Formats: sequence, structure tokens, C-alpha cells
Amino acid sequence: MRANLLHTEPMFYYFAYGSCMCPVDLKRSVGEKTHVYAIKPAMLKGYRLGFYGYSPLRNCGVLDIIQDSAATVEGVLYQLPWRLSERLDEREGIASGLYRHELVNIYSKGQLYKNVRTYVVVNKLAEELAPNDWYCDVVIRGAITCGLSEQYCWNLFNHMYKLQQRHWQPQVLRSA
Repeated sequence: MRANLLHTEPMFYYFAYGSCMCPVDLKRSVGEKTHVYAIKPAMLKGYRLGFYGYSPLRNCGVLDIIQDSAATVEGVLYQLPWRLSERLDEREGIASGLYRHELVNIYSKGQLYKNVRTYVVVNKLAEELAPNDWYCDVVIRGAITCGLSEQYCWNLFNHMYKLQQRHWQPQVLRSA
């Protein structure tokens, strides 16, 4: 079915590195199954991840990519129908100025994909802001489901966990 879609409607490549890696969560926003459009694991060279965005909708820190010549970001490469573009932009907060498009080169299955759309935080925070548990769960679920490397998944989980520990120290209840 996917091969027929490729020939019958305009498509675009999209690199997801955060919550959109999870096809179930992406479906919630774009209104249809997206796993059929996943090319699967991909790499963005020359960038690193960081939680330099704040999502009012999620009330927590959200992922961003930052240029870093020594780093690589793993994610998922999708080939999506153009008709989903507006809904994806809405999900990423383009109109409200949360994210903007950036065209990047992506490597997947030994092939280079040029001018692939991804999203970058517009007004980066001065320091990373911890994600909430829900966001962490969606990101990790997407990373594992789409087959990112085990080491990358562990590093991502550890990074999120450490941010939560630093930013959300539990309140000690005192007896009256």
C-alpha cells in the first residue's frame, strides 16, 4: 500500500527526534496511522539533543536540536503525504513560534537524504528544562518502537532522568 501512495500523492521527508518518533502519538495529531510512512531509524550528524524548548501545552521542557560538529542525533525518518504538512506544523507550534522548519541531511539505511524537514526551537531557553513523565514515556516509546540503537535509548533515558532529578526535587512532607 505504501508504494502506491508514493506514486499517487506528493510526499515530503520528515526527521523526528522527539515525541513524533512515536507513531501512536503522531497519529493523535495528524489523524491517521503514520507507521506506514516510517522509513525507520535515521541519523542527523553535526547536531545534539537538548531540552531547550518549553511547551505550554505539555507544561514541560521539550526536545530541540543544537548544532554540534562532534555529535549525532538518532531519530526516525518518515516520508509523509504533503496533506499532513499543515497538521504537523500545527502540532509543532509553528504558528505560535515554538518551532520552525529546518532542512537537514539525514542518513538512513546507508542512504543520504537531502533537504529533510525537521523542527528546531525558535526561542531557546538559557538552560535545559526537564521534561515531564508523560513526555519522557512518549519519547522513549518512540525511540524503542522505531529501532534506535540500544545505547542511544539508554543515553536518552539517562539524560531525561538526570534533568528531572535536578529540576524536580521531591518535596519533603513535614508532620504538623
